[in-house]
Amino acid sequence: MDELILARVLHVLGVVLWIGGVAMVTLVLLPMLAGMPSATEAMEIFARFRQRFAAQARISTLIVGLTGFYMVYALDVWQRFVQWQYWWMHTMVLIWLLFSVMLFAMEPRSRRQAAVPAQKNIPPGMFVKIQRKHMALLILSLITIAGAVAGSHGWLIPGNR
Repeated sequence: MDELILARVLHVLGVVLWIGGVAMVTLVLLPMLAGMPSATEAMEIFARFRQRFAAQARISTLIVGLTGFYMVYALDVWQRFVQWQYWWMHTMVLIWLLFSVMLFAMEPRSRRQAAVPAQKNIPPGMFVKIQRKHMALLILSLITIAGAVAGSHGWLIPGNR
């Protein structure tokens, strides 16, 4: 059972680093970049930030995925995925999949494309569009975290348990 406690601790720490990072990017970095007079300079700052942050985000999401899978396996709670009262488990997997695809497939691809010199023509409002997408993911993530905390402490939607 000690492994389960360790898995839960690592899972929560991974979520804090991952979603906390998403919140910082969404609420601090992207608005700052959107307000810069030079889109080219903003893109250079974003590229440098993304390079450093992506590694931390990949490690965090990997830890969250591995520990989440382990906890479902160790607790043998697979049946929760067919019970709507545990909706937050479905959204946890969905959010994890979305971010994993972004971090492990889309982000490296966009980084390679940004390395091409012709990428200097940055469309106006690009950071605002990116921020809107991040905001939607952040809100969904925060709702899921709230649901997971409440649900894991017994506050479930009435129905079959």
